[in-house]
Amino acid sequence: MKIGFLSLGCPKNLVDGEVMLGIARDAGHELTTDATDAEVLVVNTCAFIDRAKQESIDAILEMAEHKKNGHCARLVVTGCLAERYRDELKKEIPEIDAVLGTGEVPGILDAIESGIRGSGSGIRSANDAVPLPFVRAKDLTGSRTPDPGSRPTSLPTYIYDADTPRLLTTPQHYAYVKIAEGCDYTCAFCIIPTLRGKYRSRPAESIVREARALAARGVRELLLISQDTTFYGIDRGERGALGRLLRELDGVEGLDRIRLLYLYPTTITDDVLDAMAECEKVCRYVDLPLQHASAAVLKRMRRPGNRKTYDALLQRIRNRVPGVALRTTLIVGFPGETADEYAELERFVIDTEFDHVGVFTYSHEEGTRAFALSDDVPAAVKRRRRNALMAKQKQIVTRSQKARIGTEIDVLVDGASPEHELVLQGRLEGQAPDIDPVVFLTDCDPEAYHAGQLIRARVVDAKGYDLIAAPIGGV
Repeated sequence: MKIGFLSLGCPKNLVDGEVMLGIARDAGHELTTDATDAEVLVVNTCAFIDRAKQESIDAILEMAEHKKNGHCARLVVTGCLAERYRDELKKEIPEIDAVLGTGEVPGILDAIESGIRGSGSGIRSANDAVPLPFVRAKDLTGSRTPDPGSRPTSLPTYIYDADTPRLLTTPQHYAYVKIAEGCDYTCAFCIIPTLRGKYRSRPAESIVREARALAARGVRELLLISQDTTFYGIDRGERGALGRLLRELDGVEGLDRIRLLYLYPTTITDDVLDAMAECEKVCRYVDLPLQHASAAVLKRMRRPGNRKTYDALLQRIRNRVPGVALRTTLIVGFPGETADEYAELERFVIDTEFDHVGVFTYSHEEGTRAFALSDDVPAAVKRRRRNALMAKQKQIVTRSQKARIGTEIDVLVDGASPEHELVLQGRLEGQAPDIDPVVFLTDCDPEAYHAGQLIRARVVDAKGYDLIAAPIGGV
């Protein structure tokens, strides 16, 4: 059958989608990017915050429309929204034939071929089609979601390995590798432990084998991901496992870059920082979601640390890894956040001068511990604080980017820029795909370079968050 697949959400969810695609392909199914041509449509969903939930619902409804013309025979919903709202989805959108949660990835073939998890409601033909229901994220009540502070009796335990079929959907020269799944933390704003289960690390041997296979297929940059990448191996009693893994991966032939994403402030050890500083291929890049800087807000969030401990941590990172790029994500508008507490966060951003900052407005999610608190910061205030914080960050970045003009940089080419076919786009060691600024390469013949090529360039200008550079030779 022809399978159409749409994956939403974070890179961790993307990897699950790639595994499902690989399983379907190896079973002989044909994959298509044209939803109107698909006999089976799969929507791999996200459910982290309200906006992500609504995006997932809208995508499901859009795909459900294709069943009305009689060509699409089955609609399968997978991922976090399916894990969180299994029964509600089947009730509200009867066009759905099968639902797979985060721990049921290997069941994709059954869902595609036989629909043993289907609702049994049958398929609507074009002749008896009726308008699809209008479904909002808040209409889903989450019967499988525990009360705040509790855990469900059954948690997902699945995680793929090096032998699992996988079809990459990223550009050929980079790929995400999930080194662990799940989370053991109890952050007040987060539903991930309920959706993904307890933390479980993959064996290092499996990760290294996968890295070698990916490098043999042309992958040049490996992005290591999990809910807390620096917790890797601790669940298995393997202290120092991540530092050892990085040194093993550094020896994989064919790779140019190894990047760590999703680090946690209490689990960044010196051996990891030393590997980052000493290994040729490990990017000097620390992605550290700190969430806030006010001690009072962090306590309500059930997060460790305060401004003093964060300052010490960031200074330690910069001392041990000279030239490191620092990225963080922050939340404004958490319940009870006062103007003074927000001011602490703003001062922290100004003083620290992060290379990259992402700011989210707090989303009040049922099933989290914070849901028991009053969502008392008005939406307009949340937006205003987010905009103000991003404006401060833009001033910081503008200064640092202008200071780069005239310097030489190493750029990994990603391909043609979507802004202009005669301009190439690439990234520095301190820039991750999709979430960070980019380097635009001008004054060159685009056909002389290819995606995945590492080149030397000179910065000639800065454009907002991005750099403009001219190639000066290969590296």
